[in-house]
Amino acid sequence: MEGVNWIVAIVVGIFAGWIAERIMNRNHGILVNLIVGLVGAVIGNWLAGLLGIGYSGLLASIVAAVAGAVVLLFILGLFKRR
Repeated sequence: MEGVNWIVAIVVGIFAGWIAERIMNRNHGILVNLIVGLVGAVIGNWLAGLLGIGYSGLLASIVAAVAGAVVLLFILGLFKRR
């Protein structure tokens, strides 16, 4: 059943990347959404720990991943403008 965790992480990553893409008014493909979502999940987890916010569950994980993905897209947007 360990492989199921990877599948869930990939699905959450794609979903979080897609939501962040919509929030930031961007247009990427599914692969970029996956990468942004997975990296966003790491960033969101780090930010939650930094702020002392504990969470558990699938919905909270999606929220953290989306928040991290939005932060990532914002930072990347700052570099793209230059």
